[in-house]
Amino acid sequence: MNSNANTTDKTGVLSAAKDALESLAEVMEPTLLQQNLFLSDRYGAKIYLKREDLTPVRSYKLRGAFNFFRKALAGGHRPPGFVCASAGNHAQGFAFACHHFDIPGVVFMPVTTPQQKIDKTYAFGQGKVEVKLIGDIFDVCNREALDYAERNGWMMVPPFDHEDIIEGQSTVGLELLNQADFPVDLLILPVGGGGLSSGVRRIMQAASPDTEIVYVEPAGAPSLKRSLEKGERVVLREVDNFVDGASVAAIGERNFDSLRDVDPDAVMLIDEDELCETIVEFLNREGIVLEPAGALAIHALRYVPAEKLAGRNVVCVTSGGNFDFERLPEVKERALRAAGLKKYLILRLPQRPGALKDFLNILGPADDITRFEYLKKSARNFGHILIGIESREQGSFDALFQRMDELGYTYSDITEDEAVANFIV
Repeated sequence: MNSNANTTDKTGVLSAAKDALESLAEVMEPTLLQQNLFLSDRYGAKIYLKREDLTPVRSYKLRGAFNFFRKALAGGHRPPGFVCASAGNHAQGFAFACHHFDIPGVVFMPVTTPQQKIDKTYAFGQGKVEVKLIGDIFDVCNREALDYAERNGWMMVPPFDHEDIIEGQSTVGLELLNQADFPVDLLILPVGGGGLSSGVRRIMQAASPDTEIVYVEPAGAPSLKRSLEKGERVVLREVDNFVDGASVAAIGERNFDSLRDVDPDAVMLIDEDELCETIVEFLNREGIVLEPAGALAIHALRYVPAEKLAGRNVVCVTSGGNFDFERLPEVKERALRAAGLKKYLILRLPQRPGALKDFLNILGPADDITRFEYLKKSARNFGHILIGIESREQGSFDALFQRMDELGYTYSDITEDEAVANFIV
């Protein structure tokens, strides 16, 4: 009996995803499933990218939003409009759906939202959406959106914690299995609120149970991993929002229900600074623009044991490409710091002619000064300098610090001291 029920569940999951995928054909072509030769050569495997960064709104979020609208309007009941709270990809998928279904929508965003994201939301809505800027954080926006929906009889469209959203995101899994003419040995999925990961996992359990799944979260927002470790849904007290497409304080309730039996060891945490290396590398080497969340699955390859990769078919889901190029200097900076190619020092120098020249003479041939700022005198004969040094060679700083120590320089490396670096640099 249990076996029959399980078969029925799997059939239902696949049938619902098939209907959702067929409906999506109205607004988008299947995203590419393409082998990446650069990664394949690096890891000795066949590495494929599921290019969700190539949807009309440059993220998979269109799938869930479209499916929610489709099902909400299918019964003949048509609400006055739809509401959502989002400062990112969900807002853009929502706006696209409002235009397609010719129904008004209101998007609540924090006041701090970059103008580029506001403009893109308006562009996808093509006159069907209004953006309201409320508060400084998402929670304030979300409360305002819920209140607006209740007061006006409009329908709230959640970003991930809803069955129709999960069903829409599950089409990523069904679509890639339809495209793959090979067994998918390993699938690497980014995780934020859990709509994509829970939806795709259902598909794999039903249609490709031998596929191993690795889940990837930013280290500053490990909501799934901490929840799995504790055995219940956890709300994080603090979240690093750099990976904005995957930085959530709590995974969705329905999403966690679908993932609660995942082994916590199957969830990988990625350092935000290190992630920047992959963003820059793919931009420079492959010409592929990825937002931080979109690069998570690719970066995770660095930490998957070699035996899990060698000779296998591996699919990485690149979840989005909505990268704000105003962030590029920060991303490059963080990538250099993660690679050990940039340091910030507070250097104590004697106040005498030639002191700076003496210091410059100990720099290596690959070292370059990128920041130099006199801070203050600590005594009549000494002063402190903030100095940024960038190198083209790994290990250059070990040699520089050794020379400085031998010559008796007094200095502090503040590169990893976030509180000091954020205040001064």
